[in-house]
Amino acid sequence: MPVRPAPKPSAARGLGHALNPSGARGSGRRTTLVAYLFLLPALALLAIFTFYPVIFGTVLSLFEYDVINPPRYVGLQQFQRLLSDRYFWIALTNSAKYVLVVPVIQLCSILLAVLVNRPLRGVGAFRAAYYIPVITSWPVVGIMWTWMYDQQGVVNWVLRGLDLVARPISWLNHPTITLYAVMFVTLWKGLGWYMVIYLSGLQAIPVEYEEAAMIDGASRSRVFWHVTIPLLRPYVLLASLLSTMAAVKVFEEIYVMTRGGPFFSTYTMFMYIFDKAFEELNMGYAAALALVLAAILLVLSAINFRVFRRGGLEWY
Repeated sequence: MPVRPAPKPSAARGLGHALNPSGARGSGRRTTLVAYLFLLPALALLAIFTFYPVIFGTVLSLFEYDVINPPRYVGLQQFQRLLSDRYFWIALTNSAKYVLVVPVIQLCSILLAVLVNRPLRGVGAFRAAYYIPVITSWPVVGIMWTWMYDQQGVVNWVLRGLDLVARPISWLNHPTITLYAVMFVTLWKGLGWYMVIYLSGLQAIPVEYEEAAMIDGASRSRVFWHVTIPLLRPYVLLASLLSTMAAVKVFEEIYVMTRGGPFFSTYTMFMYIFDKAFEELNMGYAAALALVLAAILLVLSAINFRVFRRGGLEWY
C-alpha cells in the first residue's frame, strides 16, 4: 500500500485553522491585545499631553477666561476680535516672514550634507562641529549671539575689518533688519540638524544610479539635480515639514534676544500667544490665537505634502 507523504507545515497550519477556526480567532485576539498593551503607555501620554490640551483649548477659545474670574461663554467673539486686532496682524506678518528661512536652510543643509558625505580625513570632526549648535540650548545661543550682534561685538568688528560697513550696525535694535538677524541665528542653529537628515538620505541612495548617469554623459550638476534631489524627496518632505513648523512656532530665540522688539518688528504669533496667556492672563483669547496658528500649520503641512510627494512639484 503506497504511503501518503506528510503535509507541508504551511498546509498543516492551514488545515488546523480550518478545523479549529475559533482557536485561530482567539490567537488573533491575543495578538491584538498584546499589541495594544504595548501601545498603551504611548497612547496614555498622547491622551494626556496632546489630545486633552487640544480639546480643552478648542473649548476654551469659546470662553472669556482670565484665571481669576469664572469662564464666561462668548461663542465666536474671540475669533471676530482677531479681524480688527492690529497686533494679531503684525504677529501673523512676522511669522509669515519667518517662513522665508525654510527654503534657505533646506538648500544650505543639502549642500552641506553633500560636502560631508565624502570619505575625507577629519570629516567626522567636521560633522560634529556643525552639530554642536543643535545640542546647545536656546538661552545659551541667544545670549551668545546677543553679545556678537552688539555694536562692539564680533559681527561688527569683522564687517568693519573687511571694510563692508563704515560704522557699527545695531543689529538687534533696528526695526528693519532685526527680524532677519534673528532668522540667521535660527539658520545657524538648525543647519546641523537638517544636515544629518539629508546625510542619512544621501547614504541610502545606491551609488549605481549616479554612476550610471555619469556614464551616460551627465555632468555632476545634472546628476545632482536630476538624480540625487529626486531620490531625496522623502527626506526633503520631512525636513521641510519640520522646519516650516519650527519657523511658524518660533519663540525661544525671539524671547531671549528681542522680546518681540524693537517696535514689534520681531513680534511673532507664539510671542503674542505667550503675552496674552501669561502676561495678560487672557486665556480664552490666547486659545483662539493658538487655534488660528494650528490651522495655519495644517495648511502649510498640506502644501508641503502636495509639493514634495509623488505627483507634486517636479524637479526636472
